[in-house]
Amino acid sequence: MNSNQEYTSFKDQLIAAFREGEERMNGESKSAFHQVRRSALQSFETLGFPTIRHEEWKYSNVKSMIGEQYSFDDGSSLTAEDMAPLQIPNLEGNILFFVNGHYRADLSQIVSPATHLQIKSFAEAQQTDAETIGLHFSRYADFQDSAFTALNTAFAQDGVFIRIPDNKVVDQPVILRFITDARYHNVAVQPRNLIVVGRNAEVKVAESYRTLGDNAGFTNVVTEVVVAAEARVEHYRIQNDSERAYHIGRTQVNQADNSHYYNATITLNGGFVRNDLNIVLNGQHCESFMYGLYMPNGKQHVDNHTLVDHAMPNCYSNELYKGILDDKGTGVFNGKIYVRPDAQKTNAYQSCKNVVLSPDASMNTKPQLEIYADDVKCSHGTTTGKMNEEALFYLQSRGIPKDAARTLLLYAFAEEVVSNIKIQPIREYLEGIIREKLAL
Repeated sequence: MNSNQEYTSFKDQLIAAFREGEERMNGESKSAFHQVRRSALQSFETLGFPTIRHEEWKYSNVKSMIGEQYSFDDGSSLTAEDMAPLQIPNLEGNILFFVNGHYRADLSQIVSPATHLQIKSFAEAQQTDAETIGLHFSRYADFQDSAFTALNTAFAQDGVFIRIPDNKVVDQPVILRFITDARYHNVAVQPRNLIVVGRNAEVKVAESYRTLGDNAGFTNVVTEVVVAAEARVEHYRIQNDSERAYHIGRTQVNQADNSHYYNATITLNGGFVRNDLNIVLNGQHCESFMYGLYMPNGKQHVDNHTLVDHAMPNCYSNELYKGILDDKGTGVFNGKIYVRPDAQKTNAYQSCKNVVLSPDASMNTKPQLEIYADDVKCSHGTTTGKMNEEALFYLQSRGIPKDAARTLLLYAFAEEVVSNIKIQPIREYLEGIIREKLAL
């Protein structure tokens, strides 16, 4: 089967699955929510899967992912005992597990009071919070020009709905653990998440993704984050996945006046990873901070696309992404700062730094500035190179063995990003994994 046939076959499989599900919906198929899903499916049918001829996917070929056969909407028998090895030491908070895209209340715990934190599965929220879901669902993550966002929107059934009321501070972090159970066969999951943070509210949210088993797992996730005026959000995404894990993730953020959004995306392992982080500063005096670390080795591929849309004046954004690439690992960074005509007094900064350890590893970078206002301060830059031989020689001259010196320098390089994770148990857990990976 050639690549075009594979693309068409998988596309037809998905469309057929949607039609079959629609036939079982009865009266719900006429709901406003489902009409959005149906419109998204039409977009997916028109767009099809991207190929390397698409500029946004020039360096990320999804052929191997499309060539797999997956089971959709699969159940799982995972128990609390099965989850035990995945626990992060000393981590406390609101910890929610989603297995094969579905919320597992029996494995989860919510400790914050309902007056400060409202958490429901996305499936439940469609019934109990239809008005809020209708107000925000698919209003930010546009599916008109993104096949994977259209696909996720069409199949949006479960995931998480989080709402923080106005003027509430959630002291305990919200930890979202997405587990794909691929122990018995290939599995595809499409979680849909909506996080609505009220005026002057504050919350820390961390997502993590793991695939269990030796089979292929395909995760296509969309998270919409609504940050009201004067709200503060810390948002972390941790990816430590298997060699046969395919991950497509889109995070779409909308900020109102005087809000603060802080994001760190850490990709330690995964066969094929594509992260899209899009932030719209849709109010004045917003601040956005973005940090990223990716460490592909073996034949792993990690692609980070970011877009910061300065839609209003007097806003600030700062972005730092770092990569360590080894073996035949490949990386992509495409970061765009977009400043609209009315967005005067914008301050926007972007930096991407990479260390390539192997002659077979490769890194493709494309920093972009698109500025339509004249009273701004914007800069961007990217560097890709080998280890700093002078620093390595200096450490060796002080009696540190070469391998240890190499690990020390790389760890310090990565730590500039990891140190920005403010949930201490998660930061310490990641530092341990990074030390292990760099020592190999």
